[in-house]
Amino acid sequence: MQPNSPAKPLLWSTLAAQFSEQIALAAGPIAVVVMLGGGATDTGFVQMVQTLPFLLLSLPVGVLVDRLSRRRLMIWAEVLRGATLGLIMLALVTNLLTVPLLAALGFVGTVGTLIFSVAALALLPMIVRPTELPIVNRWLELARSAAFVAGPPLGGVLVGWTGASLAFLVAMSASIGSLLLVSRLPEPVAIARPRRHFLQEVVEGCRFVAGDSLLLPIAATASLFNVGWFILQAVFVVFLINHLGADAAMVGLVFGVYGIGMIAGAFLAKPLAQCLPLGVLIAVGPLGGFIGSLLVLTSVAVPSLPLVGLAFFCFGFGPILWTINTTSLRQVITPQPMLGRVSALLTLATSGARPIGAGIGLLIASLSGPEACLMASAFCFLLQLLIILVSPAARLRDLPAPV
Repeated sequence: MQPNSPAKPLLWSTLAAQFSEQIALAAGPIAVVVMLGGGATDTGFVQMVQTLPFLLLSLPVGVLVDRLSRRRLMIWAEVLRGATLGLIMLALVTNLLTVPLLAALGFVGTVGTLIFSVAALALLPMIVRPTELPIVNRWLELARSAAFVAGPPLGGVLVGWTGASLAFLVAMSASIGSLLLVSRLPEPVAIARPRRHFLQEVVEGCRFVAGDSLLLPIAATASLFNVGWFILQAVFVVFLINHLGADAAMVGLVFGVYGIGMIAGAFLAKPLAQCLPLGVLIAVGPLGGFIGSLLVLTSVAVPSLPLVGLAFFCFGFGPILWTINTTSLRQVITPQPMLGRVSALLTLATSGARPIGAGIGLLIASLSGPEACLMASAFCFLLQLLIILVSPAARLRDLPAPV
C-alpha cells in the first residue's frame, strides 16, 4: 500500500474497531462463566442475541449504505458501539450486570459493528483502483488478524486479573480511536441514481446474488461455515474450562492462536496468489475449517490444549485466504451502486448465520451436552467444503475483469 493511500485511515480504523470487538467478544463469555456463574446455555444465549442484528438487519443496512454517505454511517456506527461498551462497563462497576442485560447491550453494539463493516466494504472500491483491491483487502485482513491475536488474550487476561470492567474500558477506548480515524476518511463523490421503494432495492440485490454463479456458492459456503463456527462458539468456553481445565487467560490464548493463523494466512496471501490459481485459494478456506473441526472433535477423546490450539490455527489460516480473495472477487464483479446491498447480503449469509449457529448450539447443548455440539459443528464444516469444491469459484484462475 502506498504511503499516502486514501485507504490508510480505513486500515487503521479497522484495526482499532476489530481490536475493540475482539476484546469485548472474549471478555463477554468469560465474564458470564467466571463472574456471573453461568454455564453453556448462558454463553449460548449471549452469543445468539449478540449476533441477531446480522440476521435481522443486514438487508436494511445494505439499502442504507447504498443510499447514504458510507463515511458518515461508519462514524455513527462507532458512536453507537462505543456507547454500548461504556454502558456494559458502568453496569459491571455498579454490580448491575446480568446475562440478559449483557446480551441486550451486545445486540445494540453489534448493530454498530454491522453498519461499520458493510459501509467499509462498500466504501473501499470508491477510494482505490480495482487493481489495488487485493492488496488493500490483504492489509485490512492483516489488521483484523492482528486484532484477533492481541484482543482475545488481552480480554482473557484482563478478566482473569482485574475483572471485566477494565476489559470493556479498553474496548471502548479502541472504539473511540476508530471513530477518530474514520473521521479522516475522504468523502467520495456519490453516484446519482433514482430512489426506489425499499423492497425493490432489496429484491434487486437478492436477484443479483442469486443469479450469479460465483456469488451464490460463495454465500452458501460462508453461511454454513458460520453456522458450524457458532455452534462451536456457543459451548467452546465451557468446554475448554470444564473439559480441558483451562483458565480465563488460557482461553484467551487459544483464541489468540486463531489470530496467529489469520496473520500467517494474510502474510502468505501474496506469494500464494503468485503460484496458485484463485480457485484453489478460495477452496483452502473451507478446507481449513473442516480440518480444524476434526481436530477439536478429536480433543474430546484426547484432551489436549495444543491440539485445540492447532485447530484454531487452521480456523484462522484457511478462512483468511478465503476472505481476501472472495472479497476482492465480489468488489470487482459487483456494480458500484449495488455494493452496499451485495455486501450486506454476503454479511447476512456469513454473520446472519451466527445466531442460527448459536441457537442450534444452545439447543444441542441443553439436550445432549457440549460434545454433541462439536459433532454438529464438524458436519456443517464438511457440507461447506463440499459446496465450494463443486462450484465454478473453485475453478477460477484469476480475478475477472471489473464490471
